[in-house]
Amino acid sequence: MPPTPATPPAWITTPVTADLVRGALDLERTAHGLLPHRLPARARAQNTDGQLAMAESQPSGVRLVFRTRATAVELDTLPTKRVYVGAPPRPDGRYDLLVDGRPAGRATADGGNSVVVDLTTGAVEQRTGAVATLRFTGLPERDKTVEIWLPHNETTELVALRTDAPVEPAPSSGRRTWLHHGSSISHGSDAASPTTTWPALAASLGGVDLVNLGFAGGAVLDPFTARAMRDTPADLISVKIGINVVNTDLMRLRAFTPAVHGFLDTIRDGHPTTPLLVVSPVLCPMHEDTPGPTVFDFSRLAEGQLRFAPAGDTPAQADGRLTLTVIRDELKRIVEQRAADDPNLHHLDGRELYGEADRAELPLPDELHPDAATHRRMGERFAARVFAGDGPFADGRD
Repeated sequence: MPPTPATPPAWITTPVTADLVRGALDLERTAHGLLPHRLPARARAQNTDGQLAMAESQPSGVRLVFRTRATAVELDTLPTKRVYVGAPPRPDGRYDLLVDGRPAGRATADGGNSVVVDLTTGAVEQRTGAVATLRFTGLPERDKTVEIWLPHNETTELVALRTDAPVEPAPSSGRRTWLHHGSSISHGSDAASPTTTWPALAASLGGVDLVNLGFAGGAVLDPFTARAMRDTPADLISVKIGINVVNTDLMRLRAFTPAVHGFLDTIRDGHPTTPLLVVSPVLCPMHEDTPGPTVFDFSRLAEGQLRFAPAGDTPAQADGRLTLTVIRDELKRIVEQRAADDPNLHHLDGRELYGEADRAELPLPDELHPDAATHRRMGERFAARVFAGDGPFADGRD
C-alpha cells in the first residue's frame, strides 16, 4: 500500500504590511503587492538615473520579521531578474531564513519578470513572468522570531505570506540601528546571499539592526540620498565614498570637496551628534592612480566573464581628475578638518577592509567587485575595527 500523503497545512494568510518589513525606507503598492524601496518617494522623484532606480529597488538588507509558532511558511513573490545578452544566466537571487537570529533555510524564486540588457548596444527589453512561491518547512513549533531576508540583488515584489499558525509583528529588538550608504560593494555585489554581504555580516557581528543604502553605481553624493539619511532614524551612520565617483568620472576635485562637505552637512542637520563614520575606498588596482570612467571589458564575455577596465588617462592629479588615491587623501583631510568641531565624526581607510596584502589571496574577479570570501573578510574586519574595543561604534560594554 502506498504511504498516506501528509496532511497539508491549514494556511493562514497574513497581509504583508509595513510593520512586518525592516530595512526599507518606503513600500510601494503595486498591482501584485508591495515593492520595497530603499529610497523614499521624494528622492526617487528627483532621480533621473536608471541604474540607481534599479539599485534602490533591489532590497539589500530588507527582510520580513515576525513572531509565530508556525512550522511552515510560504511567501509569494514576483522577482525581476537581469539577463545580459551573450553572458551566462545570473544565479537566481537567494532568500535567507533566520529563526531567532540563526540560519534556518534558504530558497530561490523561479520565473518572475526579467530585464534583458544588451551591453554592446545598450538595448533593454522588459519581459513579464509569473509569481513564484517559496516554502520553508520544519521550523520549531514554539514562539520564535522569523526573518526572511530578501535577495540583495533582485527586485522583489511581496505578494502573499502564508503560515500554519498566526503571525504578529516582532517587537523592537532593542538593538541600535546602523544606517550605511555606499556603492555596489556595500549593496552586495558578488556576495553569496543577503545575510552574507559585508554590511549584513558586520551588523550581525556588531549586534545592530542594519538599514543598507548601498546602491550599485549610485554612491555619488546625491543630495536626495543625503536628505534621506538625514530623515531616517539611526543610532550609527556610515558613508563609504569614492569608487562610484571615479567609475562615472562624475566630477573633479574642485567639485568633490564641497560635495562631500554638503553631504555630511545634510546628514548632520538630522543627526547632529550621532557617531558618523566616513569610509574611503577599498583597494581597486585599476583605479588607484588611473581616473575613470570605468567601462565594460567585453574581451571575455563569450567565455562567460564580464569584467571592467579603466578608460581614463594617467597621470590625472594635475587637472583635478579623481583617482582612489586622490579621494582617500582628500577624505582623510576633510574628516580631520571637520572633527575639530565634530568629535563624533570618524574616518576609516577602506584598505583596512581590503588592501594590497589581500589582493594576492583574494583578487577581485572582475577587477572591481569582491567575491563572497572577500565580503566575509570585510564584514569581519569592519566589525572588529568599528564595533569592538574602542571603535567609533563600540557600545561601551565589556
